[in-house]
Amino acid sequence: MKNDWILDVLSDLKCFAQRNGHDLLAQQLSQARQIAVVEIASAEIGGSPASHGDEATVGANPGGFGASYQS
Repeated sequence: MKNDWILDVLSDLKCFAQRNGHDLLAQQLSQARQIAVVEIASAEIGGSPASHGDEATVGANPGGFGASYQS
């Protein structure tokens, strides 16, 4: 997968956030990584996340930060 590098970056950022007591940020980065996994896999098989059950919008929204948009 040519876009796997972004998964490593998100994992590194999550570890940094955890080590520095940024728990909410770490949770958000974990969710971002999960979304990236879905989107990368979908792109590789020629689809979009919405065509696979809209997994990109599933999950908690801790503390009200960020947004989960559904079309």
